[in-house]
Amino acid sequence: MPEDQAGDDDTVAENVGGVDTEVLEQIGQRLRHSHRFTEIVFQPEYAPSSVVAEYDLGYFPAAIGRAYLQIRWYETNDFNVHYSEQYTDGDQWECRWDRHPNSHNTRSHFHPPPNATTPGTDADYARDWRDVLSRILEDLDDRIKAFWA
Repeated sequence: MPEDQAGDDDTVAENVGGVDTEVLEQIGQRLRHSHRFTEIVFQPEYAPSSVVAEYDLGYFPAAIGRAYLQIRWYETNDFNVHYSEQYTDGDQWECRWDRHPNSHNTRSHFHPPPNATTPGTDADYARDWRDVLSRILEDLDDRIKAFWA
């Protein structure tokens, strides 16, 4: 199971407001219609403020034992989307898209792979969760296609 991937700064919990469970439910429903995922878990015990989407491993090389997307969306339209590939040799590759108050970047930023380093890169994201999610899924589709190029 993934660890509950909180934001990367203590100010997150104080300034982003409550988790928007209505948006999380909508995100979960949208992801359930995607062929990319084998399981969508809404607010699992190990990550109660998230939706976790488990990728279908048929899209990945055999060296990857698990790939998942963990999404938080807040009432303020702030968010945290964490992607992780877990390799069978114990390594991992991860990145994160964020919009939240912090001391290391602008409110909207990206923590690049392979280890989602902080500080990240300042970024611009749409306000609507559908647009944000579409952009992220396109980025991840490009990542997966690159395995087979």
